[in-house]
Amino acid sequence: MIVPVRYLIPHPDAVAELSDLDVGLYDGTRPLPEDLDDVEFYAVPYGVIDPRLCEPIARMPRLKVVQTVTAGYDHVLPHLRPGLTLANGRGVHDAATAELAVALTLAARRRLPDFVRAGDEGRWASGWSPGLADARVLIVGYGSIGAAIERRLAGFEVEITRVARSARPGVRPVSELPELLPRADVVILSTPLTPETEGLVDADFLARMADGALLVNVSRGRVVDTAALLAELAAGRLHAALDVTDPEPLPADHPLWSAPNVLVSPHVGGLTAALSPRARRLLVDQVRRYAAGEPLANVVVGP
Repeated sequence: MIVPVRYLIPHPDAVAELSDLDVGLYDGTRPLPEDLDDVEFYAVPYGVIDPRLCEPIARMPRLKVVQTVTAGYDHVLPHLRPGLTLANGRGVHDAATAELAVALTLAARRRLPDFVRAGDEGRWASGWSPGLADARVLIVGYGSIGAAIERRLAGFEVEITRVARSARPGVRPVSELPELLPRADVVILSTPLTPETEGLVDADFLARMADGALLVNVSRGRVVDTAALLAELAAGRLHAALDVTDPEPLPADHPLWSAPNVLVSPHVGGLTAALSPRARRLLVDQVRRYAAGEPLANVVVGP
């Protein structure tokens, strides 16, 4: 007898913990269950850049909830249909992504890439670097990840300004960016990709940044106009540290690889040992909530 699958999730430990429910496992590396007719809750496997992981949504006639393990959900939106609820992975990647944001900032401000390259050539490349202490840091996108970045910067003796879509106590609105950018030494992007933020960091945005300032992107590649950034890097005016790019993955012959003053990591913000336990907790909690008829957490698109 085939047991119907009502909940399809990508985490084997969460599946084991939910063994009292009709839960199936699909992590994107093995075949889907043959019968998807009874699936009501689908958690998309972790894999932002692979649209095939969202394609099963169209084959689930009783689907009610789509859950992501990622904070970003722009890759899922094209696959939604009316009546579906979409919840994201807010909180799952806060610690790991904030770690990388600080690591990229420190590496760039302390010239670690220069030292590594010199070391590969056997050169002792001592010299001055701007460092992080006393820097003015602008965090653009002050959700849970932005707040986690601020907490990790607390011990570095920096001045932090928070920016979000709209103003709230202690947070400046994005409309004030033109006056905030010229006085920032470091601009960290942690905003989601939305129609309003796509291309937010354009030629005008970059031109307003101070000479020698550092742009750090741990959000989405398409928040930044790559051509405009390349122009500033080629001129030697700005520095950049990017965990996400546009396009992505970055082709081997892309000019970003050889641009001056740029550090690129391959979209690994959430890929640490912290991912698995946090994803398990989220998935178990969300499935339990749905099974009990309780409101879901992290809903970003309602039915």
